[in-house]
Amino acid sequence: MSLDAAHCYEVVKARDPRYDGLFFVGVSTTGVYCRPVCRVRTPGRDRCSYYPNAASAEAAGFRPCLRCRPELAPGGAPVDAGHRLAGAAVARIDAGALGQGSVEDLAAELGISSRQLHRVVEAEYGVSPLALAQTRRLLLAKQLLTDTSLRVIDVAFASGFNSVRQFNRLFREQYRLSPLSLRRKPGHVADGEILLKLGYRPPLAWQPLINFLAGRSGIGTEKVTGQSYSRTVRLGSHRGFIVAEPLAPGLLGVRVAPSLLPVLPELRARLRRLFDLDANPTVIDPFLRRHPELRPRVDTLSGLRVPGAFNGFELALRAVLGQQVTVKAATTIYGRFVSVFGSRVETPDPEVDRIAPDASDLANASLQQIIDRGLTRRRAETVLAVSRAVAEGALKLDPPVDFVAVRAALQELPGIGPWTAEYVAMRALGDPDAFPHSDLGLLNALSLDKPAKLLALAEAWRPFRAYAALHLWHGYAAGG
Repeated sequence: MSLDAAHCYEVVKARDPRYDGLFFVGVSTTGVYCRPVCRVRTPGRDRCSYYPNAASAEAAGFRPCLRCRPELAPGGAPVDAGHRLAGAAVARIDAGALGQGSVEDLAAELGISSRQLHRVVEAEYGVSPLALAQTRRLLLAKQLLTDTSLRVIDVAFASGFNSVRQFNRLFREQYRLSPLSLRRKPGHVADGEILLKLGYRPPLAWQPLINFLAGRSGIGTEKVTGQSYSRTVRLGSHRGFIVAEPLAPGLLGVRVAPSLLPVLPELRARLRRLFDLDANPTVIDPFLRRHPELRPRVDTLSGLRVPGAFNGFELALRAVLGQQVTVKAATTIYGRFVSVFGSRVETPDPEVDRIAPDASDLANASLQQIIDRGLTRRRAETVLAVSRAVAEGALKLDPPVDFVAVRAALQELPGIGPWTAEYVAMRALGDPDAFPHSDLGLLNALSLDKPAKLLALAEAWRPFRAYAALHLWHGYAAGG
């Protein structure tokens, strides 16, 4: 990213880990330089200077911060690679990687030894991978005990424990409480559904978010009814549905089918990405309001999130089908793919009972089967190329990933250009600065005739160009 002082300061205020390692901030009053994610009190704007690497910060007379440890920031050195590995490992632990698998399994997935995994996680977080996993499991169990009527045995296994005895012992040791002491009568949840509560930083423009998601879904996969958003879900061999709606400011309630109980940690991680619940609108919105072309849009729709993706391949398929056609046309074609290559699942709502196809469903299809859904031969070849790359493991479209590497890998496939790569980076990969600057809707929203003009204008919106794009799309659709 450009080391524009105004842009860098916004990243420092947000402490966004997605920008860790892209620059360092020197603080004149302390003589220390930090990573942009440092947890010390944010210094004043006039006390900060910015450097592309640690060497240039030290050449300017700054010494490394002892708290955030600049030597652990992502970069090219071996210790930097360790930081990236630790972040990827923790993301997988949050999604339940150590629930059924071992530390050795996780290390093999990341391409390192278990000893190296222990080392990098402890260096970055101060605890072992197993200790991190145990804390995640206990906190999830605490929530389920408080908010659901699940049996203790179901709570234990849903949270990733291997036995009730292990769960009871660890819960008592850690919290000095009996699991049953947290039990209270939950709110009404029908037919054994699980109530999962997800916190976020208000405000949240919920209605625009779910309308965007459902407006680009396939037939029978997603639905909006008032403030309620429903969708079908497939995680491995587990299939079911979720229904999400706001409970209170800062709290989203998600009713989860009992069939998804075994994959609850991974489901929770994916839902947070789908709804962009880790965004900080108290930093993003004020930053975007500084720009005259964005200010009225942000004032109209504060708390707007970037709609994510429950499944990266699902989003990539939808993006390919949306190349150079209207949203309505792409949605129609995507619905055909759901009908032919997807499957059914039992749900309480007969209007939401279709599972979208995954990469393996399409990788085994013939080219003619793809063409018959209403695509040109060239577009069909792109669909097959993406499907096979994901199915074979050559292309990973679910975080944690390297934004730059995945963009490059996508554009090596036939028929994938910058627009598709940026759109996938924005929604599937979670890159807050992704920006499909050739998008016709974005150009029309600002009455611009050339993508180069939009790209130049948007330089000032970094590092939150993805959020700017959503505001422009919404404003243009609303006629503003």
